[in-house]
Amino acid sequence: MTALLVAVDVGTTSARAGVVTATGDSLGRAEAPIDIRREGAIRAEHRSENIWSAVCTAVRAALSEANADPQSVRAMAFAATCSLVVRGRDGAPLPVSEDGEADWDTIVWLDHRAMEETALINATGHEVLEFAGGALSPEMEIPKLLWLKRNLPSIWQKTGYMFDLADFLAWKSCGSLERSQSTLTSKWSFLAHRADGWPTDFLASIGLDDLLSRASLPRTASPIGAPLGSLTAKASRELGLPRSVVVGTGMVDAHAGALGMYAEDPLGVDRHLGLVAGTSSAVTALARDPRPTPGLWGPYFGAVLPGFWLTEGGQSASGAALDYIIRSHASGAAPTPVMHAEIINRINRLRESEPDLAPRLHILPDFHGNRSPFADPAALGVMSGMSLDSSFDGLCKLYWRAAVSIALGVRHILETLNATGYAIDTLHVTGGHTRNPLLMELYADVTGCIIHELPDADAMILGTAMAAATAAGLYPRLADAAHAMRHASVTRTPDLPRKARYDIDYAVFLKMHAHRREIEAML
Repeated sequence: MTALLVAVDVGTTSARAGVVTATGDSLGRAEAPIDIRREGAIRAEHRSENIWSAVCTAVRAALSEANADPQSVRAMAFAATCSLVVRGRDGAPLPVSEDGEADWDTIVWLDHRAMEETALINATGHEVLEFAGGALSPEMEIPKLLWLKRNLPSIWQKTGYMFDLADFLAWKSCGSLERSQSTLTSKWSFLAHRADGWPTDFLASIGLDDLLSRASLPRTASPIGAPLGSLTAKASRELGLPRSVVVGTGMVDAHAGALGMYAEDPLGVDRHLGLVAGTSSAVTALARDPRPTPGLWGPYFGAVLPGFWLTEGGQSASGAALDYIIRSHASGAAPTPVMHAEIINRINRLRESEPDLAPRLHILPDFHGNRSPFADPAALGVMSGMSLDSSFDGLCKLYWRAAVSIALGVRHILETLNATGYAIDTLHVTGGHTRNPLLMELYADVTGCIIHELPDADAMILGTAMAAATAAGLYPRLADAAHAMRHASVTRTPDLPRKARYDIDYAVFLKMHAHRREIEAML
């Protein structure tokens, strides 16, 4: 009987499941929507039970699509956004908002309610911040936890379990209270390179001295792919899988994508940058030694591969920025895939007669803050060169220049990393942006990098399957699973004459950042 693996990746709006062979071949995939409620641009919440239900639906559908015998499944693992799940001492959901609706027990990763707490934490100057690019982000769990304790003290007193979403799903499936080295190092300020990883003095200094007991946190972190246990009877029934299935330690979704992309021999990692690009974008760089970089998250030890340090950054709104452009323009509509395709086709026709399309229009796409390299969650977007053109062609020009600005932002992060000892000339891209030909062209031409696309492979599912394969004992090490299960990529080379034009755009892009800082200082 062929050994199969189930990999689950939970994003912002859906849960996806894949059935994968031990050699990395995908046999079936399925997706189920998850609920999200928003309050303006700042707050967002999930219902963890709804997420679990969507996971079960997706797993069953993926097994059906693969025509797979559930008895063939050896192991499964989870990747998810860094959303915070809050549970009581009895394991039941607790509310994370003032309205007291307990079902909404999860603060979504993109929620920025903890801006004040983030500023208070960063003002401590504690050495922990050296392993977070010099400053925590409101997208991390520590600021969210402090917000919960300060703003909902009665709820805090009732807490018994708090999880990163990937760890919650592992707990839900097998009952393990272990936590992933990926989630703890990158979102909970755990220092995995130290014998005693929890910085208790730091936690006490910000008022979270009771965090370990309130959240039922372990003293150590579980390496990615470590076996956590087998499915509980309840999870077995709900997932449609046998109880013998082993649950492997999972990870943050961007880290799963990095693992799926970095599956080749990592000896040349200094030259490679991973880009998981969808609603937001995450960039990942690995190194044998720690390379603290102001404005970029990390370095995190063992967050993707054992023995390697991860530096991580990104854009809080990339695909979401393009959606915003479409939704807010007079000639726009709902940002559906059909609408995106119509705009892209029109842009390509306009560029046939006007290759340098809308050259005086420049954008800073920081509509949800600047994650990297400025680590400024309060940053705002800027547009320069606007006219009264409200036509569809005007929308297309705005979309085009927004896409250029997203690629310029990636170049900005890349050059920041190169200033700390990297020599990045290769970009590995996966996620929804691989379906946008404009962005894929721009990532090559704006950065000057060779691009490796994984258009058919889902790197998050693949990386999570690698963790499951390791947990099943199909490979002795995670690195061995990654090497054996890797997928071939499609290579794209930059158009160097076009890059010369984008070099001008990049100079303007940097000048606009400087001007924004000057204006903010005047207010």
